[in-house]
Amino acid sequence: MTPPFITYSTFHRLGLNVRNLNALLLNTTDDFELHIIDSNSQDGTWDFIKSLSDSRIKSITRLPMNYGPIYALNYNLARRKPDQYFIVLESDVYHYVPDWISRFMKVFDMFPDVGLLGLARSHPYPVYYPEVSLQEKNGVQYLQLMHTEVGNVMDFVPGQCQFLRPELIDLIGYWSEENGYGDAELSLRVTKYTPFKAGYVIDVPIDMIQSVPCESCEGRPWCQLDKVNTTCFNIWKSKHRNESFVLTNGTRKYLECFDELRQGKRTVYCASIHDPDSYKNHLYHMDWALENFDYYANNSN
Repeated sequence: MTPPFITYSTFHRLGLNVRNLNALLLNTTDDFELHIIDSNSQDGTWDFIKSLSDSRIKSITRLPMNYGPIYALNYNLARRKPDQYFIVLESDVYHYVPDWISRFMKVFDMFPDVGLLGLARSHPYPVYYPEVSLQEKNGVQYLQLMHTEVGNVMDFVPGQCQFLRPELIDLIGYWSEENGYGDAELSLRVTKYTPFKAGYVIDVPIDMIQSVPCESCEGRPWCQLDKVNTTCFNIWKSKHRNESFVLTNGTRKYLECFDELRQGKRTVYCASIHDPDSYKNHLYHMDWALENFDYYANNSN
């Protein structure tokens, strides 16, 4: 079987990228293909990425602008081989166990109706689960997501570390570029409109610290910031627009997409600008998607 495809997205925060990418490459014993995509970081992150040398790194891509997380995510999803599991790994995730991929795969192998798996957020975030149900078979456990409804945006599998089964991807296509709602819309599409289940793996410990002190940062060889008035974390914080995007752009389109799905005007499959065949063969409001990309281009670069 082809090793799983990991898409790792970077957007500033050089210190976290050095810490977490080094840990991923040095500590993980499972096989994988790594594809790194950078959304126009200005803090030395791209120079660090170019310095990496590992046979498991199959591509590095620097986007000329930050067009938002969904644009970068789907860019790499469009490059996945048909039989590959797809892993989303965000830059603030640090894995403690070397066989974390195998631990996900045990759940997929034991529960063939599971299509989407993720992890609860970890330190320094409070651990939060929506309503879930413990599922167990032959000593393998996971927490099944019980309820997803339009508008209940807390009932989803968060996206910092997600694992998708290839058969599920065949059905759902891409993250919705038309509404840009990310994990909340993805979990809802999976659980309401496909035969697959979604849930949480519970034996993969991580941390999600949000910044690294300059004095202990492994990224100093690539950093040219003054570290007094400007740090890589401050740049990220000043340009991070996910919350404001949802408030200003996403809600109306999110509701309209699911209303179209409910009425049968569209299928569960979402197309992508990175895959012309997908939007030739499925409903795709390109004007909505372009408006979403423009929001980030105009406000987050």
